[in-house]
Amino acid sequence: MNPDDKAIDSHYGIGGLLQAILDGLAASGIDCDALGPADLAPVDEFHTRGKEATLELAARAQLRPGLDFLDIGCGLGGSVRHVAAEHACNATGIDLTAEYIEVARQLADLAGLSGRVAFEHGSALALPFADASFDVVWTEHAQMNIADKDCFYREINRVLRPGGRLVFHDIFQGEGGVPHYPTPWAQSTELSALAAPEEARAAISAAGMGIIDWFDKSAHSLQWFRSALQRMQETGPPPLGLHLLMGPTAADKFHNVMRNLEQGRITIVQGVACKHAPEQASGLDE
Repeated sequence: MNPDDKAIDSHYGIGGLLQAILDGLAASGIDCDALGPADLAPVDEFHTRGKEATLELAARAQLRPGLDFLDIGCGLGGSVRHVAAEHACNATGIDLTAEYIEVARQLADLAGLSGRVAFEHGSALALPFADASFDVVWTEHAQMNIADKDCFYREINRVLRPGGRLVFHDIFQGEGGVPHYPTPWAQSTELSALAAPEEARAAISAAGMGIIDWFDKSAHSLQWFRSALQRMQETGPPPLGLHLLMGPTAADKFHNVMRNLEQGRITIVQGVACKHAPEQASGLDE
């Protein structure tokens, strides 16, 4: 059974998030009346390596103007706004956390993109979209709370058009044992639903998609976490950053992800799968 939706919403929805972001923008000297998508990158890219990883994933997605794009687990909508602004795609985001969707819509309005993006509150296991609605489905650090991987990937396959791409940036269970908690996605094992990489690959294939690229980004991610924690220790948290989304245990969550990577308890992967494409994973690391 998938962890309780209310528990997930409670974990991520901390309350007062929009005001915290506005205060952080002001403290950073950013004018909200002239806000650009890049100004929000420190806080609205809620995944390992932030905007850097989003740019990599966008290149893997082979985006071009006019494509219909869906981000599942979109958080505050940073990737959705980036894809709309930089690639002229018809970009939609969906997330289970009501506060994230509310804030995503308000940030899109502040950035002048409200007419070019759409955000839906809903479950990845019952997507409110018709079959074959999207050319690209994108997910970054979303499936770790979803126990029913088969249903998750079947829904993605359902809403993809033939030849459409799934691009993902995800955390999987490593061989080093149970991860240390709390982490950004779970306070404890009860809310976590990590799958081993081979389990995810099998579920993707069973859903009707062929994996065409698989890149282990664990070493790169570990370096990023070490650098981020060092900066935080030297200067403290910045006015605008991912700590605003994680509450008072943010430092512990960052530290535990770093430890989990060091000890092989988690692995971080970027990959691409194509609907009705043959299985031909490269198996290459970057």
